[in-house]
Amino acid sequence: MRYDFDTCPDRRSTESQKWQHYEADVLPLWVADMDFPSPAPVIRALTERVHHGVFGYTTEPEELRQVIVERLARLYQWRVQPEEVLIMPGVIHGVNLACRMLGSPGEGALVQPPVYTPILQAPGYAGLQCQEAVLTRSQEGHYEIDWETFETAITPQTRLFILCNPHNPVGRVYRKEELARMAEICLRHGVVVCSDEIHCDLIYPGQTHTPFANLGPEIAQNTITLMAPSKTYNIAGLKCSFAVIQNPGLRKKFQEARQGLVGGANLLGLTAALAAYREGQEWLDQLLSYLEANRTYLYEYLQREIPGIKMEKPEGTYLGWLDCRQVINQPKPGDFLLKKARLAVNEGCTFGTGGEGFIRINFGCPRSTLQQALERMKAALTD
Repeated sequence: MRYDFDTCPDRRSTESQKWQHYEADVLPLWVADMDFPSPAPVIRALTERVHHGVFGYTTEPEELRQVIVERLARLYQWRVQPEEVLIMPGVIHGVNLACRMLGSPGEGALVQPPVYTPILQAPGYAGLQCQEAVLTRSQEGHYEIDWETFETAITPQTRLFILCNPHNPVGRVYRKEELARMAEICLRHGVVVCSDEIHCDLIYPGQTHTPFANLGPEIAQNTITLMAPSKTYNIAGLKCSFAVIQNPGLRKKFQEARQGLVGGANLLGLTAALAAYREGQEWLDQLLSYLEANRTYLYEYLQREIPGIKMEKPEGTYLGWLDCRQVINQPKPGDFLLKKARLAVNEGCTFGTGGEGFIRINFGCPRSTLQQALERMKAALTD
């Protein structure tokens, strides 16, 4: 079937965090969920399950694990066993569990800011030091790893490295050779890698996602991989994700750390995940084409109408990372845009070091919404 990404339902009356956090006249392009309805097979599967009418305690469908195993083999030639797949409510649960299971108060976790805020917060929740290997940015806006900074940031107290790939918010999809170099450094220093790969399905032509754990057997034994259908199929509110942990010792420690704290996914989340992975590819193919066109529209509009705002096209995700420092002379440009344009975006400073003067904008929306947002931005800057 042909999906319509230009016409979306009104979300303001649906307890949407994205749409109800601000006043009614504010256009929200902030929190990372899309405005598009989920694939028809997902909606159909949920409807059938709801019509059953009984929502008691549930077990995790073994079929879901098998579908995940087959998906990883098909997409990445990554061979994992069903018992190595652990179903959870959310990826950030997994990041926090990794911090708690691998470190003790006073030890450290390495991150690469500017990076997704919950990744920055996770080490502190476990009493760990948040050790920063700040990404470097070229004049053109391209982010790279400063290898000296990366390795110097690792100390004898560093217990894990939290990787975000594809990277949120800068949009990098790390090359295989970059990942291999990170892996070699972490292995040499005895640092376990927790790899947040939640955006792995949302990458653009010319890019290839490489699961960190699929770089080699030794690396697989040193990695906790976190993935989910939530961002891909716009089902984040249903709370279903999974970890792949191929090292039996790490997997046992992970399961022990979650006891009494982090249970499994909920019934409808499991239903949606299975339907999405089994039957959602047609929708995803069309979505990626639409997102790529939105990405191009955003990039070209900024170049043509607001050249003082710089953005490199993201290699993955539906998130634009905009450098506003030339045109909005304040550390929080999002405040300016909220007041002057009635446009809600994410402040770059919330993503840590290197984010000051930037904003993150969500272009996972109808083209007309993106156009309206950019016109509001332009008007506010030329007023």
